[in-house]
Amino acid sequence: MPRKASDKEVANNLKNLPASWLKKTLTAESSWNDKDDFLDAIYWLRQVLSLVFGILWGFLLVQGFIGLVTFLLTNCFLVYLYTTTFQNVDEEDYGGMVEILKEGMMSSFATFLVSWIIVYSAKLESIDLPV
Repeated sequence: MPRKASDKEVANNLKNLPASWLKKTLTAESSWNDKDDFLDAIYWLRQVLSLVFGILWGFLLVQGFIGLVTFLLTNCFLVYLYTTTFQNVDEEDYGGMVEILKEGMMSSFATFLVSWIIVYSAKLESIDLPV
């Protein structure tokens, strides 16, 4: 019968979790023991990328369909590169590349849209346009 972890051991493991998880995420070809840990890394990578791209697109005053398509293509391409070249994982362990690319897509798209709209609107307000 497995030994039950004490409260102190659980607290120490939780305290070290963000640092160890981040280290594993930023280390090339890490060993992912739990499938969900890698998918969590993909989710948070997408969130960071979408926030950065939203701010960048807003400052560059990118508009319309071009902004949406370039975000989606760039985001998927970077996640694909991270998965295949940096982490070098077998995508079949995670249900195929489509499943990996779908992980966190809609929530990152929402983050992108909100940050893009806010920065774009603020940038337009700061520019004196002739009437």
